[in-house]
Amino acid sequence: MSSRKRPHENEETEECTIKSSPPPTFSKVEPAPFSEDEQALAALDMCDYSKKITIEMAQSDTAQRPVRVYADGIYDLFHQGHARQLMQAKRVFPNVYLLVGVCSDSLTHENKGRTVMDENERYEAVRHCRYVDEVVRDAPWTLDDDFLNKHKIDFVAHDEIPYSAGSSDDIYAHIKARGMFVATERTEGVSTSDVVARIVKDYDVYVRRNLARGYSARELNVGYIKEKTFRLQNKMDELKNKGKKVIENIGEKRQDLIQKWEDKSKEFIGNFLLLFGREGRISHFWNEGKGRIRQALSPPSSPPRSLNTSSSSRRHYDSGPPKKMVRYEECADYSSDDSSTGASQDEIGDDEADEIGRSENAVVETNGTKKEAL
Repeated sequence: MSSRKRPHENEETEECTIKSSPPPTFSKVEPAPFSEDEQALAALDMCDYSKKITIEMAQSDTAQRPVRVYADGIYDLFHQGHARQLMQAKRVFPNVYLLVGVCSDSLTHENKGRTVMDENERYEAVRHCRYVDEVVRDAPWTLDDDFLNKHKIDFVAHDEIPYSAGSSDDIYAHIKARGMFVATERTEGVSTSDVVARIVKDYDVYVRRNLARGYSARELNVGYIKEKTFRLQNKMDELKNKGKKVIENIGEKRQDLIQKWEDKSKEFIGNFLLLFGREGRISHFWNEGKGRIRQALSPPSSPPRSLNTSSSSRRHYDSGPPKKMVRYEECADYSSDDSSTGASQDEIGDDEADEIGRSENAVVETNGTKKEAL
């Protein structure tokens, strides 16, 4: 059964102390000092260099002080191979104070060749490496006793490959003979020369890159024609990249586009059928217009005569002779009143009366025929 007693105050204090302790850190906040800075000089004064530290003492951490290890180099275009070499030098013994010597421009150009970065840039690059405790500027090419004693150097770290200079086959030979040399391993495939070779190999690519970033042809030491060629190539690459992005975007949205296309196709087909289908609006308009055209070209026949019309016509025929008969009667009355006219006029009147009689008989026959037809 577990106890429910309240813990003592001391136990609470210990728990709070454990929880409030900061997490361990493996990086430095400040860059490493130069050898002439106060911090570096203070560390130098604290070192008892009168007692020689052997490699066995350094490995077993029985030296009673930090072991001062020195590594040197050019460190141009500081890369991971440099950092890895310094890491090995820092970890060669359990308790190491790492000094790093960086050669000046004049000494480097004389013994090795031109550098990409100047000496100040190389100094700053090294002192910002977290494994470095101190930076020695204007380091010598060959180490002598005066330099070793001045900086109280216990061991020198470098790769085991002999490094020749001038008449010497290995400038670290005397350090190795005194038992002060510790070996580090080189990082294969990574060196300043390799980085420079990559730049030279892809020279056009990097020139185009810098032109696109705003550098002038004069700054890049490029001629006028070469500059225009590079800028044209940059434009072509830019268009290619835009085309690739468009294709990629289309590929990502392909399903959405297909679905939208299907919906639009259905809508288009529906609208087409609504207009041009068998029962569509166009057919309706055409049939309506066709009917109007037929009515215009062939008007309807005259309506048939009604019974009222026939009866009125019958009354018309039964009412009496036509106007011509009326005129005949008037003429007859006129002839009877004028009986005193001559014989020649009587003969003419008789002939005219005969003609009028014949006309009357024809009219009567005609009226009879119409009545029979009706």
